[in-house]
Amino acid sequence: MDSQLPSILDRLYRNRGVTDVAQIQTQIKKLRHYNELKGIEVASNLICEAIKQSKAICIIGDFDADGATSTAICMLALKAFGHKNVDYLVPNRFDFGYGLSPEIVDVAYQQKAEFIITVDNGISCVEGVSHAKELGMTVVVTDHHLPGFRLPNADAIVNPNQPGCEFASKNLAGVGVAFYVMLAVKAQLQNEGWFKQKDILVPNLANYLDIVALGTVADVVPLDENNRVLVHQGLQRIRSGIARPGIRAILEVAARPCHKLSSTDLGFVLGPRLNAAGRLDDMSLGIECLLTEDEHIARQIAARLDALNLERREIESSMKDEAEKALEAFISQGNELPSGVVLYQSDFHQGVIGILAGRLKEKYYRPTIVFAQQDAESIKGSARSVPGVHIRDLLETVNTQNPGLIDKFGGHAMAAGLSLKIARLSEFKLAFEAAVAEAIKGLPTQNLILSDGTLGCQEINIENASLIKLAVPWGQTFEEPLFDGIFQMRSQRIVGKNHLKMVVSLDGIEFDAIAFNIDLATWPNQKVRQVALAYKLDINEFRGQISVQLLVQALESAD
Repeated sequence: MDSQLPSILDRLYRNRGVTDVAQIQTQIKKLRHYNELKGIEVASNLICEAIKQSKAICIIGDFDADGATSTAICMLALKAFGHKNVDYLVPNRFDFGYGLSPEIVDVAYQQKAEFIITVDNGISCVEGVSHAKELGMTVVVTDHHLPGFRLPNADAIVNPNQPGCEFASKNLAGVGVAFYVMLAVKAQLQNEGWFKQKDILVPNLANYLDIVALGTVADVVPLDENNRVLVHQGLQRIRSGIARPGIRAILEVAARPCHKLSSTDLGFVLGPRLNAAGRLDDMSLGIECLLTEDEHIARQIAARLDALNLERREIESSMKDEAEKALEAFISQGNELPSGVVLYQSDFHQGVIGILAGRLKEKYYRPTIVFAQQDAESIKGSARSVPGVHIRDLLETVNTQNPGLIDKFGGHAMAAGLSLKIARLSEFKLAFEAAVAEAIKGLPTQNLILSDGTLGCQEINIENASLIKLAVPWGQTFEEPLFDGIFQMRSQRIVGKNHLKMVVSLDGIEFDAIAFNIDLATWPNQKVRQVALAYKLDINEFRGQISVQLLVQALESAD
């Protein structure tokens, strides 16, 4: 590809199907142009007219990190365009449920909204859009979720996955779509002389790319070429210390220095804290953290988000224990787990069922749906899938074969949400299990760990760990590098609750290694002399000392 490319990066890129150095370039000029998005010209015209007429615009977001960042992007951009008559609403998951429902439209109408922009939702909100239109509101839908058979009768729809859209990157997160729409609005206003007429400094929307990067990684969308550019540019801003006060504050409470931030940190440090607001409280808390210009307020909100995240982890741990006990009891009775797992418990927390579904899917390697109580008659489910089983399409199959069984559903290939009547749970469970059994034919029945191969002891060093960490954004479908090898076990001990700290050696050279959340029934095992590890290269800093560390993803005895 490029003779100047370090050999380890050349190897890693080739393993991911990269054949041309242009595929890994992350300059801002590499972004796809907004005019490739179907409907964006109509959407831009409508929003520009609303700005000129000072119409009351209401952003309707979603209660996850993608929805929060999408909302923040639109709020910041519209205000930078000089539009003051703008506000937002995020449906509380416990009261309104997902998206632009007729009920949330009524709230917006009561607040005198004339113009609605949906972000990270709307493509499946047929009833909500119709209700808004009946009330005389203009509706622009910006979304990235897969559409159903029927599209809403919005005034404009911008969604790379809608029929007829030729935008090359189908993997934009909701925040990416919102960012592109704001780029189009800014360009049109600038062409029409708006900023000069109003004596407004032309805003640089690249200033918001830290928010775009956060929402993109947190939503676990595939990091294709276009998304890698968005994420890289946002990371560069954060590393340079010019991120939003709220992002800097969250990193401060998490004790993560900005200048060393990686794409992985966006997903495992920033994302969960922002998501905690929508899971346990009100996502407006997370949005306000992103919107505030005040460092002191940002720190206060970040501390609250951190506390909510700790609470979320405790709830998740309790729910996981209960779910695993139920499944293990089922197995211990001589039963075999079905192809698809469906769990419901009346006291499961609605805001945490998605995480639990993901944990169970990882452990049992089956498409999994976890349900919680929605109201007296209905339950709400969160689904997570395994590679090769498109969960949203599978739910559509179930719905087509069993009309009326599912009340509502939507989502992506690997994650989806749905609701149904509790009285029909047993019926749904059978239909889901049958559909999954058909879908997984010919697919692996256990999780496969894909490795980039072995590293020699001279390749396991800080320089390579740093190269990998900062080279390009790693993430969904462009996975963070993972290596494997057989090491001599020198020492092993438990640290924290259930983490295994090891010293291992290769060709006589010792390395620190750590495996998180190990099975205490298996480890530590003092009889093990050789251990097979699947690991990522990491940099450990302790008391001013910097060393390379193996971040172990899987291990087993190699004796």
